Amino acid sequence: MSALKSATEPLAAPSAPVPPPRRKRIRGRPRSPLLAAGWLATRVLMLWLLAHGHYPLLGRGGVAQEVWRLYFHWYGVLRHGAFPSGDHLWQYPPGAGLVLLSPGLLPGLTYFQSFVALTLLTDALITLALVRAGTRPGRSLRGAAVWTAGLPLLLHIPLARYDIQVTAFAVVSLLALTRSTRACGVFAALGALVKVWPALTLIGIPRGRTTREALTAAAVTAVTLLVLLAVLFRSPFDFLRQQGGRGVQVESLGGTVLMLARRAGWPGHTRYQYGAVEFVGPQVHTVALCSLALTAAAFVLLLLWRMRARRWTPATPYDAALAAVLMFTVTSRVISPQYMVWLVGLSAVCLTSRHTTQRPVALLVLVASAVSAVEYPAFYGEVVSGTWAGCAVMLVRNGLLALAAAVSFARLWRSGCSLPRRSEPNAPAWNPCRVPALFPTDNPSPLNR
Repeated sequence: MSALKSATEPLAAPSAPVPPPRRKRIRGRPRSPLLAAGWLATRVLMLWLLAHGHYPLLGRGGVAQEVWRLYFHWYGVLRHGAFPSGDHLWQYPPGAGLVLLSPGLLPGLTYFQSFVALTLLTDALITLALVRAGTRPGRSLRGAAVWTAGLPLLLHIPLARYDIQVTAFAVVSLLALTRSTRACGVFAALGALVKVWPALTLIGIPRGRTTREALTAAAVTAVTLLVLLAVLFRSPFDFLRQQGGRGVQVESLGGTVLMLARRAGWPGHTRYQYGAVEFVGPQVHTVALCSLALTAAAFVLLLLWRMRARRWTPATPYDAALAAVLMFTVTSRVISPQYMVWLVGLSAVCLTSRHTTQRPVALLVLVASAVSAVEYPAFYGEVVSGTWAGCAVMLVRNGLLALAAAVSFARLWRSGCSLPRRSEPNAPAWNPCRVPALFPTDNPSPLNR
C-alpha cells in the first residue's frame, strides 16, 4: 500500500536554486570593468602630471623634454635613412629607431602628442594582455591590477620614455609561451633589438625542444631584422661604440657607494655625460669594473640555476625573467627611474599565475617604484649634489632593489633546485607544449604523447 501510495502522489515541484553566499557572489563578479575604470582614472592623472610637468616637484619640464627635444632630433635623423652616427647619446640597438619613427604614422599631431598617444595605446594593450591571461583557468587578475596601479607610482615618467613599448615585447613574449614557443622567441628578439634586456625573458624556458624552438625563432627574427635595418639605414651599429664609454651613474648601486664616499671625503665630482649625470674622479673606473664583474656573476648564477633546476611550474619562466632582469638591473652601471617600468611589467606577468614565487618581490618592486618617483624628479637636485637627503633616498631605493633581487633569486632557486619533501612526489618538468592528462589512463591520449 505504501508503494502504491507513493506512486500515485504527484511529483514535488523542483525547489528554487539556493543563491550562493554573498562573499562568493562578490568574488565571482567580473573585475574587468573595475580594472578598466582604474586604468582610465590613473592614466588621466598621469596625463595631467605630464601637462603640468613645469612644477618644481615634477621636474621643471625636464621629463617631457626627452621626447620633444632628444627623441624628435633623432626622428629627424632617422627619417633621412641614417642612425645618429657619432652621437654619444645614441646608445640603443637599431630596433629603437623604428620605435622613435612610429609617431610619424599619426597625422595631424605633433611628434610629442603622437609619442604620448602611442605610449598610452601600448600601455592599454599590455593591460588587455594581462587581463586576458588572468581570466584563464588557474590564473589571476592580480597581474593586471599590479600593472594598472603600479605604473602611476612613477608619476608621468613612463609617458615620456619608450620603456613601455619595450616592456610590451617582454610581456607578450612571456604570455605567448603557453600557446607558441616560436612566438615567444619572436617577441623576445624584437624587444631585444629595441633594448637588450627582453632577451632575458628566454632564460626560464624549460629545457629541451621548447628552448631550441624559442631560441631558433629569436635568432632568425633578430638576424632578419638586423639585415633589413642594415640595408635601409646607415650606421646601424654605431651605438656599440657609445655604449662602451658609459661610466657610473649617480643613481646606480655603484653611484650610491661613491655618493657616500664623497660625504666621507672622496674628491670626486659629478658631470653630465653620455646622457646621464655620472661620477668623475679616482676609483670610478674601479667601481665600474666591479659593476661589470657583478653582472657577470649574476649571469653565472642564472646559468647555474638553469643547469641545476629539476622542477618547472607554469610560473617558472615568469619568475626567472623577473629574477634575471632584477639582478642585471641592480648590478648595472646605470639605473634610471624608467627602468622600474620593466620590473613592474615583469612583476605583473608573474602575478598572473597562482604558482608564482615572486609575490613578496612584486611588493618590493612597487615600493621601490614609489621611492624612485621621490628620487626623480622631486629630489634629483639633492641626489646630484650628494646631500644627506639625496644619499638617504638613493640608499633606500637601491637597497630595496638589491633586496628584491636577492629574494627573487633565492625563491627561484628554492622552487626549482631544492629537494622535494618526502611527502611531495617528484614532479616532472613542466612543458608548455604538452597538454597535461587530467584523467590519466593506461592508454594515454595522443595529445599527451
